[in-house]
Amino acid sequence: MKIGIIVALSVEHEQLAKLLENKAEREEFPFKYVEGSMGGNEIILTQCGIGKVNAAMGTVELIRQYHPDCIINTGVAGSIDPCIRVMDVVVGERVIYHDVDCGPGNGFGQVQGCPNYFDAEPALWSAAFRPHYMEEGSMWLGTITSGDQFVEDPGQVEYIKSHIREGMAVDMESGAIAQVCYIYQVPFVSIRIISDAPGDDKLRFQQYTDFWGELAHRSFGVTQKILEGFPTEL
Repeated sequence: MKIGIIVALSVEHEQLAKLLENKAEREEFPFKYVEGSMGGNEIILTQCGIGKVNAAMGTVELIRQYHPDCIINTGVAGSIDPCIRVMDVVVGERVIYHDVDCGPGNGFGQVQGCPNYFDAEPALWSAAFRPHYMEEGSMWLGTITSGDQFVEDPGQVEYIKSHIREGMAVDMESGAIAQVCYIYQVPFVSIRIISDAPGDDKLRFQQYTDFWGELAHRSFGVTQKILEGFPTEL
């Protein structure tokens, strides 16, 4: 199976590129691609950049350039649930925007003409949801919320949770990637490692910074296990 993997940050890209075998690099402006293999699957890795526009562009180009059988979005996210802590992993059974309002007749977070929630491919989330892979922390299956905000203020978390009570994590790319995959009919799943979590909310950005200094290598080991165990066909 040909799997496209898309991440936002260079540090995420570096962590995942290390895991690939038989690597080759290719550039097609404005994106760079690392072609390789893992667990019997062909992998195409790219970095899109932060935010919905970058994520949408990166996903469209990944689809156009490589025609993957599925797309995995991975990287870090913030927790918006007090039960979900730093180093936990959230596998997105579905994704919803938290910053979209198309007016009357549309649900909260719904882009008119699209579903309110973008459902991940069941075969993908079921393959990714492997709690026994976790050496520390927990793995969760549920709803990822997405928007063009770094969410660190308790008021932001409260606002999102007031509309999406089941929301577990928040990021800046999953919604756009899910929407593009919905339009192009490409199966997708989002797998997010928690880098910052509720608690002392004044320190959330410091949590995020510390994650990259101390915890990233250990947490991306879970991503490696997930990818190595992925099926070779849907």
